[in-house]
Amino acid sequence: MHTFKLASAQYDIGFFEHWDEFARKLDDWVSRAARQGARLLVFPEYGSMELTSLFGEAVYSDLAKQLHAMQSLLPRWVALHKSLAAEYDVHILASSFPTAQEDGSFVNRANLFGPEGLLGYQDKLIMTRFENEQWHISPGTDIKVIDTTLGRIGIHICYDSEFPMIANHQVAAGADLLLVPSCTDTQAGFHRVRIGCQARALENQCYVVQSPTVGDANWSPAVDANTGRASVYSPVDYGFPANGILAEGENSDPAWVYATVDLGEIARIRNEGQVFNYRDWPKQFEKNAPGRD
Repeated sequence: MHTFKLASAQYDIGFFEHWDEFARKLDDWVSRAARQGARLLVFPEYGSMELTSLFGEAVYSDLAKQLHAMQSLLPRWVALHKSLAAEYDVHILASSFPTAQEDGSFVNRANLFGPEGLLGYQDKLIMTRFENEQWHISPGTDIKVIDTTLGRIGIHICYDSEFPMIANHQVAAGADLLLVPSCTDTQAGFHRVRIGCQARALENQCYVVQSPTVGDANWSPAVDANTGRASVYSPVDYGFPANGILAEGENSDPAWVYATVDLGEIARIRNEGQVFNYRDWPKQFEKNAPGRD
């Protein structure tokens, strides 16, 4: 399937007293996108932190306690996403979930579900200062691509989108579509990720999808302030938008942003475009670096 509709979430952080409230919220989001014909649904980084509200203030106000408490919900959370992907016949990049490892550390993991179940995951590779210094989330080690019936997909969790070699490895492995779940608390943070996404789309002549958290959740020390707009970025060349923005949110309110992508166009533009950014990528390493006195 080369051409399909996708949906990128501007996702608000909720507050729940019971699991069923969260399940209904997620079902509503998924069903609305499915009714619009979306085949791929992209949720943001750390949207799962709204689940900590279920444990009470003593847990959700403590950065360390919330990570441990969330693990008790992980099997139920995975089962819910599997069920919704199967029921609505869609692919879902779930909000990233801090996931405990055997050595006691936690990684920031984004899971991709299809109608047939869990297809794969990507751990965040490069951590922000907050994750390193205050929250103590550990970096992943492996750059992955995930095979789906829609095509081969790469995932960059927020800050990872600002480092070009990660995307280039994924595109070299056949990913023409990169998904970027993000969580930023300032306009500067949002624009850093946005600029990174557009640069990756330009360099690799591919599609990049950004999904942010939005709105305030003052009760949460992890995701208290959230700003951004969901966007779908494209190559900047013949047949694509002149500014490389295929679709974007009009404001920062909770909403789906939709776009139709044609992965077949990626091969065309790499062969027939005004420029050959992806093909010319190796040439930069053939040049002599400036010397030092």
